Amino acid sequence: MKRALMGSLSAFALTAMAGGVMADGHSGPVKIGVLATLEGTFTVLGEDGVRGLRTALAQSDGTAGGREIELIIQSTDASPDSALRGARKLIEQDNVNIVIGPLSGSEGIAIRDYSKTAPGVTFINGISGAMETTYVTPSENFFRFNTDGAQWSSGLGNYVFNEKGWESVATVGEDYSFIYTQVFGFVTEFCAAGGEVTERLWVPLGTKDFGSIIAALPDDVDAIYLGLGGGDAVNFLNQYQQAGGDANLIGGSIMVDGTVLSSEGSAKEALIGTPSAGPQADTWDNAAWQGYVKAYQDTFPPEERFPSPSLLATGYYNATNAMLTCMTEVGGDLSDGQAGFRSCLSNLTLEAPNGTITLDENRQAIGTNFVSEVVELDDGTLATQMVSMAENVNQTLGIDKAAFDAIGLPSRESPACRSSY
Repeated sequence: MKRALMGSLSAFALTAMAGGVMADGHSGPVKIGVLATLEGTFTVLGEDGVRGLRTALAQSDGTAGGREIELIIQSTDASPDSALRGARKLIEQDNVNIVIGPLSGSEGIAIRDYSKTAPGVTFINGISGAMETTYVTPSENFFRFNTDGAQWSSGLGNYVFNEKGWESVATVGEDYSFIYTQVFGFVTEFCAAGGEVTERLWVPLGTKDFGSIIAALPDDVDAIYLGLGGGDAVNFLNQYQQAGGDANLIGGSIMVDGTVLSSEGSAKEALIGTPSAGPQADTWDNAAWQGYVKAYQDTFPPEERFPSPSLLATGYYNATNAMLTCMTEVGGDLSDGQAGFRSCLSNLTLEAPNGTITLDENRQAIGTNFVSEVVELDDGTLATQMVSMAENVNQTLGIDKAAFDAIGLPSRESPACRSSY
């Protein structure tokens, strides 16, 4: 398939020379700014997010609503400050019409707040998954077509308690908003099923030495929940294996994502059999999912991609397709403060490869979630294999909103481990 690679300067010059309609009109290129973690511990995640976006653009021949798509990609490092700097550059210097991104949880909260100061621009989340981004003081021009980290945990607590028989768990997680949200979803369900969470250990993003954390892991629990991703996940697995660790493991969504399962070295083999949950299952035999996997594979040579798209790729792919769908519906018209375009996004039913996605009143995704286990495929690669799936998982996890609000927002200590909510 043709790759959509647009040169921002040349496209802008062409528009100027042709005297084209300005960016808020009906013709000329539409400028899309992209925020992705192309620096730091989540670099490989950001790179695959961009691949997902480019896969969607390749399928549309780089156009939507009769207008050429002009990409401007801005690197971040998973910190809120880097996301804010990137967004300001895209909007104040590059004059983009739409921003797709960011990737990381605390970045998303920062961009949600910033979007309120840029009402003329539409923001479509890339894959960041902190609950607060849309649940607390949502922004009218910020849309999220991915479920959040707590929604990604749906089904996992019940599975490990009822099917695995694991009744006590300790957690290890990166000390920031997305992992708080992931642990929130797991603890809420696991403890309601009858489980006990005995200890919660937190590490900074970008941790290199996990020796003290590994030494502190309790040996009187049935399993260890790992809320790590990217370089942190790989470093932990290498050091845990070297220390002779052999506990049952439970994976957070990005712990068992393709960005980790495709990493170099043998330490990742410790994840075989690990249960997890998230917005996709690599080996799902659904025709739409398999078609998307092939499109991703066809867009990039094998040495420049993973065997199968990561959940980061899928998030950016879905965000981009939402943009393309609504640009087409409004005929490329972004006038009147992008009102028609935003109305389309708000009411869109996106038939995504990982299930149907709709938005709630906060412009937050309601979607499908998958419980899975890590398996080794015939070719020796690792992937997630679906155990079960649930459709229409909402942001309150099916709990009455008043009862959900009473739990409190995700944090190091919240939620408390309780048998009912």
